[in-house]
Amino acid sequence: MKSSRTTTLMTLAWCLLFSLCFEASARADGREYILLSGGPALRKWEDLRAPGMQHDRWWGNFIRPARMRIEEIQKKEPGAMITWLVYREAFVTRSVEDKRSLTALVESVRDKFHVNLRWIENGSQVINYLNHGQPRGSVKICDFEYFGHSNKYCFMFDYSNYIFGCSKSWIHQKELATINRGIFTRDAFCKSWGCHTGESMSKVWRKATGVPMIGAIGKTDYSNPLQIVLSPGGRWSKG
Repeated sequence: MKSSRTTTLMTLAWCLLFSLCFEASARADGREYILLSGGPALRKWEDLRAPGMQHDRWWGNFIRPARMRIEEIQKKEPGAMITWLVYREAFVTRSVEDKRSLTALVESVRDKFHVNLRWIENGSQVINYLNHGQPRGSVKICDFEYFGHSNKYCFMFDYSNYIFGCSKSWIHQKELATINRGIFTRDAFCKSWGCHTGESMSKVWRKATGVPMIGAIGKTDYSNPLQIVLSPGGRWSKG
């Protein structure tokens, strides 16, 4: 009996040691990539708009570009620590309209690429992860990118999902002051792929975090999920 118990304890000890070594290896370079995806609009709201003004006819506008970015990062840096924050509620409600589980499709991306998927509900959870999701004294953020709706003052996670033409979940530029300074690498790459971020929010981001954020002057176009482009007359700006 003692021998069996000793063997069990030794097995548990080795499992714990392996887990700690794996975690230490994953964090060896002290760098984390963080991607943030907002959710799609509901069709019942978008059908009220004129055809040229509709958003999110395809549910995956903000998922496919993040998926492609994950692939790009992993090809460049195999074993990179990648965390993917996704606004869950919009995919739950859109699932009812599309008659299939969109959350399961998002999770299939997680499973294929072995990334750390974190479902989020609001901006406070995003900022809390930035500040405390990893021990920021040793694991710095080297990349932060946002895929979703935005205006010049905020990221809007659920634009035209719960309320037509409005959002109930966001990060406003006034909240950026609660992001801890020193959590990013000196050469961190930060970019918002949403509309209008470069007109105000990018400047506030840089003031709050000490690192620049590339944002759009004008609108961005997700109609081709393989490449996000600027609408005519738009340009990228580094706040």
